[in-house]
Amino acid sequence: MYNRTLREQKIVIATEDGTSTLFSEEFGESYHSTYDGALHETLEKHVKPAFLFQAGKKKITILDICFGLGYNTLATLYYVREQKLSSKIHIISPEFDASLITSLATFEYPKEFEPFRDIIVELSHNHFYEDEQFKIEILLGDARESLPKIEEKFDIIYQDAFSPHKNPLLWTTEYFKDIRAVSKEDTILTTYSTAIAVRMGLYENGFKIFVVYGEGVRYSTVASSLMLPHIKYIDMELKKSRNSEAKSLCDGDYL
Repeated sequence: MYNRTLREQKIVIATEDGTSTLFSEEFGESYHSTYDGALHETLEKHVKPAFLFQAGKKKITILDICFGLGYNTLATLYYVREQKLSSKIHIISPEFDASLITSLATFEYPKEFEPFRDIIVELSHNHFYEDEQFKIEILLGDARESLPKIEEKFDIIYQDAFSPHKNPLLWTTEYFKDIRAVSKEDTILTTYSTAIAVRMGLYENGFKIFVVYGEGVRYSTVASSLMLPHIKYIDMELKKSRNSEAKSLCDGDYL
């Protein structure tokens, strides 16, 4: 399914908010929505919806699937600093593209990430960073192999892999079973995907499904095992009754 010969072939492209992302020849997709903007999408579809429910905790553990250019992780640090949150943040992020991580020390990030330049360099070299407030670990390798080995339970999960069409093994019901195993009871999972197959996979693993409307971006999905206030609930049983062909993705279709 993966094509290692194309892995290092990436092109820098601009997005609508003026920030840069990459286009992956291996997956035939960009790392971020060029329409929503790399930084804007990250904040509106992942960081803000997640912290709406978890910001009050003294310690917040985050699973970032997958690290990629690090926008989700760095935007989290930016948001925590901007909001003057005192929470200790521990981020674990699988990533199978080691050469991409090495290249991040010279990537042109938005000005909002400039205060974290030393962190970016440290991560690119050692895949690890820690100070009094932030701890970040990049797990090199396939996320499907890394997940079952993780002992941490997470408050927030950024489900941000390449699309189900391009990278289905990070969107199957079996994959979401592994995600559920590392989730706390009040975990908030965010994802840009609104595909019925993705929502079904989450629902089959005990997640309730919600839709979030970020500022200036297309709507996206939030999932939790708990009922959440302030955002729109999606009745998946009603969805199933109206669409008998709705089903999740399964490993067996791709392995």
